[in-house]
Amino acid sequence: MAARIYKPFDLFNFSNRNCFLTGQALSSTEEKIQVFPQWLMSMYALEDKPFKMLDESMATYKDLKIPCAANVNEQYLEPLEADVANAFANGYKGVKSLDSLKLFQWVGKLLYGIIFNEIQAGIKMQHAQGEEFSMSQAIIHKFGQLHLMLQSLNQPIHFEDFTPYSLFLFQVDNQPEEFGYRDEINTQTFALRIKDFGLVMCLQDNGANARYHQKIYKQIKDDRLHPIQFEEFSARVFYSAYLFNRLPEYNILPVGEEVYIEAMPLRGMSSKPLFDDWIVKTYGQVLENFWKNWGFLLFEIIKDPEHPKSFLFNADGNRISTEDINLPR
Repeated sequence: MAARIYKPFDLFNFSNRNCFLTGQALSSTEEKIQVFPQWLMSMYALEDKPFKMLDESMATYKDLKIPCAANVNEQYLEPLEADVANAFANGYKGVKSLDSLKLFQWVGKLLYGIIFNEIQAGIKMQHAQGEEFSMSQAIIHKFGQLHLMLQSLNQPIHFEDFTPYSLFLFQVDNQPEEFGYRDEINTQTFALRIKDFGLVMCLQDNGANARYHQKIYKQIKDDRLHPIQFEEFSARVFYSAYLFNRLPEYNILPVGEEVYIEAMPLRGMSSKPLFDDWIVKTYGQVLENFWKNWGFLLFEIIKDPEHPKSFLFNADGNRISTEDINLPR
């Protein structure tokens, strides 16, 4: 049987009558799963906590659901959730030993679930105003590529000699009850800081952000970080994901029941660098947001524009030890 790729963005099908992953018709519009898995919500009592949508409206974590066929959930998603839950239960060591493709699928399912809910809300709002819902072609292309790669969950999809994501994982000295979550769906960037670890992932960059930050990551990846250090590194990655100016393209090669995805060169026909220029003031604004827990303001962060405030490296470029940071965790 030939591989069948489901493309929800071709028909803009975001109803509750079709499975989000396969497109198959559902027996009921109530056939749904949670975007944030129950095991994670229970661990941090997230169910009734507020979750801000892009239109500034508020939902709760438990409100976020996506239509999913029961057989798809049982066969593909529940085993993935079990593997990730088991890895998270074992903290940093468990996550480090987890297949990074599974982590990509798990993060991808979560981010795509948020995207699905945002699109549904947008369609509803526009229709209420008598308008047609519209999105930029670049965003449609990007979200469509994520959905394609997410289908590696339920069919044999192979990434030919490339990794579609950048992953950064650290040991972090977190408070036991803390749930640190952040995402940026337009750049498909995700950060999670819980238990004794923190991870940052860029979902659709073909490893470009990993290469961009490889020098710094190599210097700190084996250290146990203070939370403010992890947030600083996260801010760097979220900002570089914003500066990344390519829209990755792929050759999709169905071969019988299997699908091979081949990445086109990111440079393409352009001689322009892959990342726009790093602007210290803009980075400082990003960092101010990531450092909200500690109350640092922009003017403190960029007082010396040549050396913005850092808890990772001192002015000489030397690593700052976690033990030398006298701030709350």
